[in-house]
Amino acid sequence: MSTLKLIPAVYLLNGKVLDKAKAEAAAENAYYDLDPVSLCVNLSHTGADELLIFELSDNDKTHDANINMIQDIADAVDIPLIVGGNVKRLEDVKKYLYAGASRAVLNMSLASNEAIIKEAADRFGKEKIAIYKPGVVTNETIEGWATAGASLMITESVPEQELAMPALVMNNEEPVALAKACTVQKITEVYGISSDVFLDYTTPMMNYKQKLKAADIEVHTLKSSVAFSELKLNSDGMVPVVVQDYKTNEVLMLAYMNEEAFNHTLETGRMTYYSRSRDELWEKGLTSGHFQYVKSLTLDCDSDTILAKVYQVGAACHTGKRSCFFHEIVKTEYDDSNPMKVFEEVYRVILDRKNNPKEGSYTNYLFDKGIDKILKKVGEEATEIVIAAKNPDPKEIVYEISDFLYHVMVLMAEKDVDWKEITKELIRR
Repeated sequence: MSTLKLIPAVYLLNGKVLDKAKAEAAAENAYYDLDPVSLCVNLSHTGADELLIFELSDNDKTHDANINMIQDIADAVDIPLIVGGNVKRLEDVKKYLYAGASRAVLNMSLASNEAIIKEAADRFGKEKIAIYKPGVVTNETIEGWATAGASLMITESVPEQELAMPALVMNNEEPVALAKACTVQKITEVYGISSDVFLDYTTPMMNYKQKLKAADIEVHTLKSSVAFSELKLNSDGMVPVVVQDYKTNEVLMLAYMNEEAFNHTLETGRMTYYSRSRDELWEKGLTSGHFQYVKSLTLDCDSDTILAKVYQVGAACHTGKRSCFFHEIVKTEYDDSNPMKVFEEVYRVILDRKNNPKEGSYTNYLFDKGIDKILKKVGEEATEIVIAAKNPDPKEIVYEISDFLYHVMVLMAEKDVDWKEITKELIRR
C-alpha cells in the first residue's frame, strides 16, 4: 500500500454539515455547530489530505445553493475536493468541477450515470472522474467503469482483491483498524480512507496520522530534511524563527525553538516554540486559540535561522494585533506602491466609490448608469485594445489595456466579484 491519504467525508444539507452518526441514531437530521466553510478550513489546516463532499440536494434550488457553498469551500481551503451527491447529467459534473472540485463523483446506483462516465471522461479528463457504489461490486463491473473512463472507486467495504482502479474506502471504522484491514487484504491501490470519526473537528487530523504512523502505516506527515542537531544554535541552545503569513508574506512575529519545540512542531503541524520568559514549551494558540499551522519551514544560508510560513488563526501578537511588528520607529519618504497589489488597491478605491458616492466621480457615473453602460464601456475598451495592438508603438496598448482593466474592475464591483475569486479560478486552470 502506498502513502495513505486521510480524506474526511463532509455531507452538505440545508446549508449545514450533517452529523451523519447522530442523524442515523436519532432518525432525524442533526448538524455540526461549525458552518461548512469553517469546518472544512479546520480539516484542511489540521492535516486532511483531501475532502470528500457529498451535497445532499433534492431539487435544483438546493443543488445550486450547495454548488455555491462548494465554491466557497474551494476558495477557502488548500487541498483538493472530491465532490458528488447529485449527478444526474453531464452538466452536473461540469458544475462540480467549475466550482473547484478536483474530481466529480458519479453514483452508480443511478443507471443513467453509466452512460455519463465516458462522456465526462472524454470532456474533462479521466483523472477528474470518480465513481461510488454502495454495497458489494464485482471487479468485472469495476473494470468496465475503469475502461469507460473512471479513475477512482469510492467503496464502503475493504476490497478483497485488487481493483481495476485505486480505491477510497469510506465507512465508520476506527482509522487504524480500517487502514490495517486494507493492509491485510494486500490492496496496494488504496488511495485513501474516509472514516466517520474524522469529522470530530475537535481532534486535529494530524493526531490520526500520528496514530497511523505508530502502527507502521505510511501517511503524509511533516518530515524535516535537516536534523535539528545540524542547525547552528545560539548560546541558549535555540534557533530563532521568523514567522510569515503563507499567503501575504506579512511578517508576524519572531520566536525561538529548542529541539523539543522543533520536534513537537513537526509532530502536530502547529508552530511550537520555547518561551524564554516562562522557561517552558509554548504551543502557539493552545490557550488563545490563535494557532499557527505550518505550511513550510526554510533554513537560511548559515543554518542559524528558520523562516516559517504559516496559516495564522486570529492575531499573532499577544496585544491583539495581527503582527508583532507595528511600532514604527524610523521611516524615510519612498514610493511604497507594490506592483503586485495594484489591482487590489484600485479595486478597493472602486468599491469605496460604490459604497460612498463622490460627486463628480466618473466611477459613480458608471454605477449610476447601471450594468448596460458598464458593459458598453468594457466592449468599447476591448475594441480600443485591438486597434492599439496594430500600432507599432507598444505604449498605445499599455494605455488601452489600463483603461480596459479599470472598466472590468468596475464591472467586477457591480457584480460583487473580487480579484481573489478571479486569481483562484486562474490557478485552478
